[in-house]
Amino acid sequence: MENKYCIITTSCNDKENAKEITEKLLEKRLVSYVQESKRFSSYYWKGEIVREYEYFLTMGSKKSLYTEIEKEIKLIHKYEVPAITMYDIADGNKEIFEWMDEEIK
Repeated sequence: MENKYCIITTSCNDKENAKEITEKLLEKRLVSYVQESKRFSSYYWKGEIVREYEYFLTMGSKKSLYTEIEKEIKLIHKYEVPAITMYDIADGNKEIFEWMDEEIK
């Protein structure tokens, strides 16, 4: 398998903001899917510990689209510094990648 696929993640503390990001990326066909889960997060922000629930988004896409996806997320995201990460997909079933190729621009 050619290694051209990836998983991208981000998180928001606002459910509506997570929905906006999801809808925009799907409408623009930048991702083939978005999975949302609610998680409790603890982190340092500006010298203080923050503890809150966040909506964690996991998205499947192509590595070639990462820069465009990151740009779209930053335009919509309400965080001053959103955490946006990309992970290579090392392998997977052929059918899922065929489906991703059909659904992503």
